[in-house]
Formats: sequence, structure tokens, C-alpha cells
Amino acid sequence: MNEKKCQGCGVVLQDENVLLEGYTVNLENDLCQRCFRLKNYGEYQATTKTNEEYQEILNTVGKTKDLVIYVTDLLNIEQDLFDIRKFLPNKILLVLNKRDVIPKSVKDEKIIKYFKDKYDFFVDIVIVSSEKNINLDLLLRRIKFFQVTRNVYVCGHTNAGKSSLINRIIKNYSESEQELTISPLPSTTLNLVNIEINDYLTIIDTPGLIDEEALTNYVSEDNLKNILPKKEIKPKTYQLRSGQSLIIGDFLRIDYVDGEKNSFTLYMSNNIKVKRIISSRHDELKNMSKRTYQLPFNQDIVIKGLGFVKVVNRGVVDIYINQRVGTFLRDNLI
Repeated sequence: MNEKKCQGCGVVLQDENVLLEGYTVNLENDLCQRCFRLKNYGEYQATTKTNEEYQEILNTVGKTKDLVIYVTDLLNIEQDLFDIRKFLPNKILLVLNKRDVIPKSVKDEKIIKYFKDKYDFFVDIVIVSSEKNINLDLLLRRIKFFQVTRNVYVCGHTNAGKSSLINRIIKNYSESEQELTISPLPSTTLNLVNIEINDYLTIIDTPGLIDEEALTNYVSEDNLKNILPKKEIKPKTYQLRSGQSLIIGDFLRIDYVDGEKNSFTLYMSNNIKVKRIISSRHDELKNMSKRTYQLPFNQDIVIKGLGFVKVVNRGVVDIYINQRVGTFLRDNLI
């Protein structure tokens, strides 16, 4: 007997145990109770999925040799995209999503060149916005050009916008009424979900890998809404001298410890409040975990799940943040 799956998250439907994934009061329903309540009432129910389970799914995808669309959020690009190759020997089309939140003044060509210079295994790179319907026609043309069979898998981390992108493709190019469940919270998609777009294309959504070092895992739901930008970011630039600090929301402090006058430009949600202080006069947020970076020229300080700070000159900074949240340096993206 074929097991019926939830059209929202891909989990197998069952009507026997309300505490287990896939529960529905009626097996004729298209959605599990979790997706139904999330879609209609905004109620989120946490899951117990692990990255190991997700990686097993990726290993399965890797054995198909089908085209993979790897979706990442332009504001929160993973530290090392080379990790994809551990699971996916397939042809991979890199899709940089959420173009609408990056300032319009930033040229797409510059961003694409940045990634082509660093990674040589993507068959192509496309910048899109599922929210604003940007470059979706181009994406479909590149999919058609590179696909091996009619099946094309969509992979990526949670909150990269995979399901929103697929919903946009369904709306633009398919007569299907299917709609994936979306949420700003992690682990909405729980298993493979097949969506037939047309006679030559079936898109298969996969669960998102959880970045356990993302700030979004450690804030309240209200703060999460402020952290995730909904509109174009207006970068905020602060000129700091050594001995000055930035307090960013309730979760990040940057002390400029040593160096010449320097430029710090914040690329993160417009809803986050920022203030500049004299370091020695305030102990705000210094109870958090401290890490020190020696900055070369032209570096971004990336705060996983939040965004990044563009720094121009050399210097030394101390960062105070939740010890579970990851930070790293990279060459300036913008």
C-alpha cells in the first residue's frame, strides 16, 4: 500500500498517535496536523529531527546523479560551501536567494564573481528573490539546461527560503494547487516532497540542514521576527576609534580594541537597534562569551543567522555574543 505523505512537509501521514510526526485526524487530509495549524493559525510545533537524518537524505540524493539546486540566503551564506561535496557529487546549481533584502546598489555581477572565484564546482550561479519574483524565468531556463532527468532536488540550510522559492515556482509555472508549508522557524520540511511542475520538471524539496550555530536558534519568536529582514536593508555605517563599541540589539557587542579609525558597516535587519558607546564606560553584554579577531584589510565579520559587518581597515576587535552562536571572518562580499 502506498503511504500518503503530507503535502506541506513530506512526512508520512498517520492517525494513530497524536504525539508522533505526521498525525492527522483523517488520512484523507492533505496536511498533517502540524502543518495545518502552522498554516492556518501560525502555531509552530518543534520537531526532533537531527542533522544526521537530513544528511542521510542528502546521501540518497547524491546517489541519483540528478541536478541539485542548492539554495542559500545572501545575508547568511554558509561558512564553507565545500561541505556540500561531502554529500552531493551531483551537478549543483547555486541559487543565492533573498536578493530583495540586499541593497539595490550592489551589482549582481560582483556577487556572482565573488563565488565563482572561490568555488569551481557549481555549474552556474543565479541570484533570485522568491519574495519579489526576481530572476525566476532565468532560474527555470538554467534548470532546463542542466537537468539530467525530470527530477530536480532542492537542498539547503533552514531559513534559506527553499520552500518559499518552490511555492513561487509552483505559482508561476504550474497548475498544481500544492503549497509547501513555510515558517521563519527551523525544520518545517521533514521529508522529501515531490511537486510536479510540468511534463519535464518534478521538483523535490528536501529538509533543511540546521545550522546549530545560528543566532535564530537562540532568540524568542518575537526577536526572530526582528532579526529576519522583510525589506531591503539600509546599511548602517559607523566610524569607530579604538576604545569605542557597538551594541547591536540585545545579543551582540563589538569592541574596537586597537587600530586606526575604522569603518564598520552593518548589513542586517533594519529593525535591529544599534548604539555606539565608549567601551570603558559600559559593561553592557560583557557577560556573554568573548572572542577576539585580528582583522586584516577588507574583512566581513559574519554572525550566523544575523548578517555581517563590513570592516575596511586592519584592527583588533572583541566580540561578545552567546557562546553557541558562530562567527567567522571572510573577504568582503560587498
